[in-house]
Formats: sequence, C-alpha cells, structure tokens
Amino acid sequence: MPSTGEPSAADHPEDADTDGRGGADQRIVEALARILQTETKARVYVGLRQSPHATSDELATMTGLYPSTVREVLAQMHAEEIVSRRKRDRQGAGNNPYEYDAIAPAQLVRRKVDELQAELNSICLLDELLGRGQSPSGDGPVRISIDEE
Repeated sequence: MPSTGEPSAADHPEDADTDGRGGADQRIVEALARILQTETKARVYVGLRQSPHATSDELATMTGLYPSTVREVLAQMHAEEIVSRRKRDRQGAGNNPYEYDAIAPAQLVRRKVDELQAELNSICLLDELLGRGQSPSGDGPVRISIDEE
C-alpha cells in the first residue's frame, strides 16, 4: 500500500487503546483530558460510559487507578455535575455503595462550547472595558453552534 505521508496506527500503537484494557482510543482520552482538565477524570469518564451504574471500586478495577483516587475524582465530577450517583440497592446486611453514571458526551461538549463562547465574547469586550471602540451588540459577536442530528 502506498504511503500517504500521514502516520498510521501501526506507526503509533500507543494511540490504539487505553492501557491495553480495550478502552477508548487514546486520542479520545486525550481530548477528554483537555475538556475535563485531567487524564484521571477522562479515564473515569470513559469507564462510566463503558459501564454505566459502576461503583468506585468497579471503576478502580476498570481504570487501574487507586480506589481512593477514583473516589476523589468522582466526588469532584459529581460536584461539577458531570456524574450522577445513587445508592445501589443491595439485599441483606452491609454497605450500599454509590453507583455512578456520566452525562452523555454531547451534553459534555455543549457545556464546554458554552463556556468557550462566553470566554471568547469576554475577550471581544476588551476594548469596551478599556474605554475604546463600541461594544458588540447583544451577548457578543462569537456564536458557536452544534448541529443536532
């Protein structure tokens, strides 16, 4: 097969999956890490998308992360409303752990687009804040849209 000059998956096997655990493509994890601000959050998010209703211990096993790290990240992501949690119903005596679910990727992207749009519009207001020029009308000149299918 002739070379296109583009790197292939064979050239970069590290891009094939996460940690050899059959997870998401490494490029997706890296993109999620940029959005979620850490690779650890990205790995937990992917784990939850792969296994909805997982507990922190199940996610620790799936991701290879320490259980305490997973619990800490889940608490942060719950506070950020990226994951939801509820007590798992369990018959008999003992502890009922939380099970977690992650918001849909499209919902995560919409949130980040809204944040980016607001940041870009605040930059556009710099001249107004400095007392120069006219302010953009409405919410600002930057509008980012996502096509819904």
